[in-house]
This record gives sequence, structure tokens and C-alpha cells, in this order.
Amino acid sequence: QLQLVESGGGLVQPGGSLRLSCVASGAFTNYYTIGWFRQAPGKEREGIACISSVDVSPNYLDSVKGRFIVSRDNAKNMVYLQMNSLKPEDTAVYYCNVEAAWGQGTQVTVSS
Repeated sequence: QLQLVESGGGLVQPGGSLRLSCVASGAFTNYYTIGWFRQAPGKEREGIACISSVDVSPNYLDSVKGRFIVSRDNAKNMVYLQMNSLKPEDTAVYYCNVEAAWGQGTQVTVSS
């Protein structure tokens, strides 16, 4: 069974940066497409970025395009989300997803 664990969240000022990490264990294959999602209070979970094993161009939600970068290290079963120029509206719990597996989430709070 695939297990995912996110880390790297925290409190950051507007304009700051954070890097989230997600490590996969269990029946992980490098062929999986990995997605990052987020859920703000009172809002539905939304997909913000995804990266496959073969694409050279990850996909991003328009509101994070140009600020967030998703990458993966298949040798380490890791996927990363570099978040730059953070805004208060980026405040949410961030999750990684592979197939039907979800991590527990990591809280990102952008506030002065």
C-alpha cells in the first residue's frame, strides 16, 4: 500500500518562500503521476500542480503559475513543491496525491 508523508509547511510572510516535500513509501513506481493539492478553510480541495514521470512540462493552476515549481527525485521517491512569492491566499493545508493515496497534509500560513 502506498503511503505519502508531506513536510515543510509553516508560517511565512507575504512574499516569502517555502519548499514542501512529499516522500512516498510502499508500492511506489516511478511511473506515477504525482499531484499537489491544497484546501483552504471553507473551500474545496483544489489541484495546484502535477508532474508525471515522462512530461518535461508539469502542469500548474493558473493562480500559482510562475510562482510554484514542482519537481521530483525518483531515486528518493520524493516530490517537491517550491513556493515563491507567497500570498495570503495561498494559506491552506497542502497535500500530495498519487493514485488513490493521500498524505496527511502540511499547513502553510502566509501572514504578516
